[in-house]
Amino acid sequence: MMVSYRLYWTLCMLLCFGQYLGQYLQIPEPPYKEEGDSVVFTLENPPPSTSILITQWFFTTATIIIVVSGVPTVNPTYEGRISFDSNTLALELQNLTHSDSGIYRLSVTTSAGETRTGETSLQVFEKLSVRLIGPEEPLIEGESFANITSKGNGIITSVQWMKNNSPLSPSNSIIFSPDFRSVSISPVQRSDSGEYQCKYTNPVNSETAKLSLIINYGPEDVSIKGLGEVNSGAPVSLSCSANSVPSASFRWMFNGTDTGVTTDTYTIDKTDFTHSGYYDCTAWNNVTNRSASQRHPLLVKVGGRGGGRGGLVPSDQVEMNRH
Repeated sequence: MMVSYRLYWTLCMLLCFGQYLGQYLQIPEPPYKEEGDSVVFTLENPPPSTSILITQWFFTTATIIIVVSGVPTVNPTYEGRISFDSNTLALELQNLTHSDSGIYRLSVTTSAGETRTGETSLQVFEKLSVRLIGPEEPLIEGESFANITSKGNGIITSVQWMKNNSPLSPSNSIIFSPDFRSVSISPVQRSDSGEYQCKYTNPVNSETAKLSLIINYGPEDVSIKGLGEVNSGAPVSLSCSANSVPSASFRWMFNGTDTGVTTDTYTIDKTDFTHSGYYDCTAWNNVTNRSASQRHPLLVKVGGRGGGRGGLVPSDQVEMNRH
């Protein structure tokens, strides 16, 4: 008698728990989504469609769709955004927004009067965007400082800075803000020129903004290429160059007098003794407002002797004082 009693309760408990487990609908949690995406809620254990009388999908407590005997009624809020598969009970939700994040619940009532339920959750991230704001004034080496600030929208889980596609690391002159949303460079050097990138990332997506910095410097290393001694009647071409950003402009002087030549090349088609003397090339940077000069001596020989401009001392090129 005791054995039969225990067997009876064991069977009852198995029946009750088996029925309870059968009532729960398993709906896998979908991956994270971004605004504008679509999501499909699917069931791992859908009941036979022939046995279903009523199907209801809910978002929190609001009804999304109710299907009674195969006839669907859609909440006007979701019109044009959902599609429902009556065979699998899958629900597709389109054009997601951040406000679609939350708990989704499915309730199914069978023709036998049994109600089965299941729920899942959805996380929709606001669409990422990022832009960079940089200096508006020209940057001059050794004088200016640069501040690059990132601005954007969305949930951001990480921020990464790059320069010319390589990681940007802090240093004595490169300092990041505590939230890593901006970087300051002070003072700027020519090596700081390049393309800066800031990458925002969240579990769904990543966005990158770019900004180029140009560091102005110079002129430096002014040099003049050309012959220092020629025979009378021979042509002469002197070429002036300088290391400068932006490119320097040039001015030529002969024995202290402005020649009016403002190109990088000074040309004499046919020399005579009057062309002997000192040629000065001055390079000027209109952004840094700096200039530097170089001197080049030229001796024109007449009949095997030096020209009438006595006192010309052959020497190497000598760089003039910068100002």
